[in-house]
Order: sequence, then structure tokens, then C-alpha cells
Amino acid sequence: MAAGGVAGARLVHDLLPMVPTLTAAMVLGMIAAHLPALRTITQGVARPGLGVAAKRLMRVAIVLLGLQLSLADVVGLGWVTALMVLVVVAVTFTGTLWLGRRLGLPGDQPLLVATGYSICGASAIGAVSQTTRSDQKDVANAVAVVTLCGTLAIAVLPLLHHPLGLTDAAFGRWVGASVHDVGQVVAAAQTAGPASLTEAVLVKLMRVALLAPLVALIAISARRRTAEHASVESASDENASVRPPLIPLFVAGFLMMILLRTGGHIPEAALAQAASVQHLLLAAALFGLGSSIHLPSMTRTGGRMALLGLASWIVIAGLSYLGVIVTA
Repeated sequence: MAAGGVAGARLVHDLLPMVPTLTAAMVLGMIAAHLPALRTITQGVARPGLGVAAKRLMRVAIVLLGLQLSLADVVGLGWVTALMVLVVVAVTFTGTLWLGRRLGLPGDQPLLVATGYSICGASAIGAVSQTTRSDQKDVANAVAVVTLCGTLAIAVLPLLHHPLGLTDAAFGRWVGASVHDVGQVVAAAQTAGPASLTEAVLVKLMRVALLAPLVALIAISARRRTAEHASVESASDENASVRPPLIPLFVAGFLMMILLRTGGHIPEAALAQAASVQHLLLAAALFGLGSSIHLPSMTRTGGRMALLGLASWIVIAGLSYLGVIVTA
């Protein structure tokens, strides 16, 4: 069923190129979860398989994402750009997390939205959710708002290219520093030409490189909370001593793929094929997540979630623009 959802998403993208495949996959999953004829399937016999798509295929997609990142390319951007990206990511993450908690969003939603906006959209949300063992509904809601705002950025940012007085290269850096998913970055930056696209991808991949240390920090925090919880649990409770791994296996795989790409051991043709597979796996994962969304239950936090998404989008776009101007 997830494969069918990916095929449908590709068809939607072919018919409407302005609609990214990943966005279409998420929306089709939500539609399947709410059509009476399909809801009994998505919530019944197909639920275990869709759960595999949402979790395990997401992990494989994150591992393959590492093949898009070469440390040599990132280092070539210079320490000034690296510092700008680090500041944007740190401020966006902490600000979004703080605001989400102030708005009273339940569960891990503030953490997941903060991660998606600051790093790389659905992939980052998937990585952190696997570490924190977040509820699948929290993951789906966070992915939905981050994907929606990233898709809107594809249409909005190119309209601001010339009014903001940005060169093509500066526009690319702005897109790379502010848009969430790699595919969305490519779609927005290519409107300004190849120079813009190159800068955008390099800056974006610098943000992707921060995924591993962020997951490690969150894992340390989760282990600490688990240890504190275990200290007050009964010694007979077998689950009390179970702690999340410091570096999840799929994050280690992500780092290994970065090293392989940096070492130049993989042919360009294989890298292109891996990027296509990664895109398809992520689309399948998003379809699985979309199928777990229940819109009536989202209405209880929908307004607050939308407010958090809009505020975070404004913060990262504004900070990124200021950073590009200062470092130009």
C-alpha cells in the first residue's frame, strides 16, 4: 500500500510539477486515512506494514541521506558560513522548542517541530523520533506542519529574490539555510540558476551535517531522563533500566555514508541511484506517517501547531537572510 502511495505521489508530481513528491505522498496518506473505503484498511490489516514504512524505511532513508554529504564540500564554504549556519540552527531549534512548550503542545511535538525546522525536515524528525521513541501521532503531526511550510517556501522565496536585493549566489545560500527538506531546497533554488543551486545545496548539506551531533545530544538527554526515572522504579521492573543508545545504529550508518562519500569511493552513477532510492523510501515513510494522522484529533492542537510552524518559519527565514547579508 505504501508503494502504491509513492506511485500515486509521483503521478501527482508529474501532472503538477509544483507539488513535490514528498508532499503529495504525505497528503495521499492522510486521504487514505480518512476515506471510509480505505480507512478500514489503513487502520486495520495494512497498519503493521504502514508502520514498517513509517519507521524502518525512514531509518534506511536517513542512512542513504549521508551519501549526499561530502565533508570536503562543506569545509570549502569556509568558517564564516559554517558559523552562520550553526547560529541559525541553534537559535531556530531553541526558539521553536521554547515556543512549542509555551503553547502547550503535547508529547514530543515541540522537540520534533524544532528539529525539522532547524535541520532537514522529515528526515531529521524521523531520526530524533527513533531516538526518543516518540508517539507516531506526534511524529506525523510534526512532519505535516514542517512539510507544509517547506512546500510553501518553494513558492514564496523565489518571489522575494529580487525585492530583497539578493544576488543569485546569495539567494541560494538563503534558501539552503532556511528551507527544510533537501528536495525543497533544490526546487526553490533552481529558479535562480545553477550558481544559486550549488550554493543552496552546499549550505543545506552543512545543516544536514548537524543531524548526527543533535541526535547524540538528544540521546544523552533521553538517557539521563531514563536513568532518573529508573531510580524511582521498582527493581523488579525490567523496563526501568532500558536506556536509548547514545548513537542509534541508523545514525552511525548515516555517518559511515558521509565518510564513504568524502573518501570518493562511490561512483557518481551509484550516488545518483542512491539519491533516487532515498527519495522513494522517504516518500513511502511519509505516506505511512500520513496514514496515521487523524484530523479530528488534530483540531485540538491544530491552531497552536500552525502558529508554531508559522513563527518558526519566520524566525529561520529572517535569521538566514540576516546571516547571508552579514557574511556576504
